[in-house]
Amino acid sequence: MKILVIGSGGREHALVWKLAESLQVEKIYATPGNIGISKLATCIVPENNSPVALAELATRLDVDLTVVGPEAPLVAGIVDVFNRRHLPIVGPTRAAAQLEGSKIFAKDFMSRHHLPTAAFTICETPEAAYDIISSKIYGYPVVLKADGLASGKGVVVAQDESQANQAIQEMMVEKKLGESGTRLVIEEYLEGREASLLVFSDGKQVIPMPPAQDYKNIYDGNLGPNTGGMGSFSMPGLLDKNLKERLVKDLAEVTILGMAEEGTPFRGVLFMGLMLTENGTKILEYNVRFGDPETQVILSRLDSDLLDIFLGIANGDLSQVKPSWSDMSTVCVIMAAAGYPGQIEASQIITGLEEAESLENVKVFHASTKLDDSGQVVTAGGRVLGVVARRFSLEAARQQAYKAIEQIDFIGKHYRRDIALLRH
Repeated sequence: MKILVIGSGGREHALVWKLAESLQVEKIYATPGNIGISKLATCIVPENNSPVALAELATRLDVDLTVVGPEAPLVAGIVDVFNRRHLPIVGPTRAAAQLEGSKIFAKDFMSRHHLPTAAFTICETPEAAYDIISSKIYGYPVVLKADGLASGKGVVVAQDESQANQAIQEMMVEKKLGESGTRLVIEEYLEGREASLLVFSDGKQVIPMPPAQDYKNIYDGNLGPNTGGMGSFSMPGLLDKNLKERLVKDLAEVTILGMAEEGTPFRGVLFMGLMLTENGTKILEYNVRFGDPETQVILSRLDSDLLDIFLGIANGDLSQVKPSWSDMSTVCVIMAAAGYPGQIEASQIITGLEEAESLENVKVFHASTKLDDSGQVVTAGGRVLGVVARRFSLEAARQQAYKAIEQIDFIGKHYRRDIALLRH
């Protein structure tokens, strides 16, 4: 079979890597792909990224299946375009993708289906947002979320009124996030242990993946601004078996059933960011695709054929799919450019990649890299690499990941040193 993978980050590199292991896969294309992906697939830089242009590319390449990595094409309706052309694709429709595309839609959906989440208020104007903050209804810290997509930068945890008002000013008045910040969700701050629960769904049933935990803040100790993710880990027993089964039944299955009841069946990967609080587990957010860097650690534990799962999703029937998962633990540490998540300086030469990957059970996934004019691999964005290790214990995996990181160097490299050590 010929497969097309859409996207260019570490998540997509992990998807291509796992699909390349399938004996059913004859050829993989990626658009636009990256340097790491190019070793496993033919990378094609599209003239534009519109759903129609990507559908035409899939037709021209005569692929048997398209896999969408990032959220933006899904929210833009790429699945609807492919469906109309009878092109097999993995992902939810535009209507179903609103679970991620609109925080307000997601919160309203949770309310309609009595799904546990933080108390919240929807603000349509800056004045309404300022009023909520001045009322101190949620106390401090307080969470402010832009309604639309913001590449992981649309959530602010304000410690006081001044910070909250600044976030409102930047998002709703100055429009620093564009139209994504036109409307705002203000909600109570939840305390507890975070976990990510991902499931595959064919629109009717779900198949859970091993839970993972990620780290959003830029600095050790969960300090500093939020990022797209600075690391993650997955291990057997991360969630108690009975708890996991209850979360799948009470949260994931209720979500999938609710979407079907509303006429917007969800096919694809559903990601639920959870907070395990003293008052029970609550949903922080939905994503409608694989998380990054959770994908890297979860797929590193998948022992069976990923393509079988994707074909089941695309065909609307996962009943015969029974994935098998490794009992090993996996750790991913993100290596970022200096200044991330703010202004960064790109085009720094990266060394030591081969040395790192020569270590046992280590895989380096490229997130933002490119080749310079002399053919050297250089940095090309904020999150540069994801270094993954897989071992029989979490501590061994953690040590192996950091051992690999010691082999890699580029000017200004930054990474957290407490991934899989700090359990939050």
